[in-house]
Amino acid sequence: MTGIDSSVTPSLSESTSQAVNHDVNHPYFLHSSDAPGMTLVTSPFDGRGFPGWRRSILIALSAKNKLAFINGICDEPALDSKDHAQWSRCNDMVTSWILNSLTKEIGDSVIYSKSAKELWSSLEHRFGQSNGAKLYHLQKEFAKTVQGNSSIAAYLTTLKKLWDEEEESIQVPRGSESHPIPNGTK
Repeated sequence: MTGIDSSVTPSLSESTSQAVNHDVNHPYFLHSSDAPGMTLVTSPFDGRGFPGWRRSILIALSAKNKLAFINGICDEPALDSKDHAQWSRCNDMVTSWILNSLTKEIGDSVIYSKSAKELWSSLEHRFGQSNGAKLYHLQKEFAKTVQGNSSIAAYLTTLKKLWDEEEESIQVPRGSESHPIPNGTK
């Protein structure tokens, strides 16, 4: 006799089946290949090139149906909610993925964020602001870019990259009320 009334306490298999969401279209769904050590981008963000890094993260989170954890759509449920444990697992997973996509120095500055949304908002606030120095640097790059010995394709690719980076630097940061991050839920 264990002293636990089995009629009151659900079995492990019952509580596990209640806690896990098997709907692949739901933001709480975690695939068996999802792991906290996973990296979403090839190069960690080191303080430079935020627009491109940001876009890569958004694409990866969208593919995993986890944008709702950084755009505020999937807010933390009440502690006594049956969904809280699953939300917490997914939020921790997204937080881990983002932290793995940062250099140690930048990661250390946001590691104590209370949620993936708070972490993302902190990064957007610090690095997502358009600034005159960045735009000036891009304009200088435009001015000194010449085809030289490069093929026309390489030259046009360089110009396109600069145009895209300038456009992304000028735009209002996504995630603000005037330019929200797409929903990401189905």
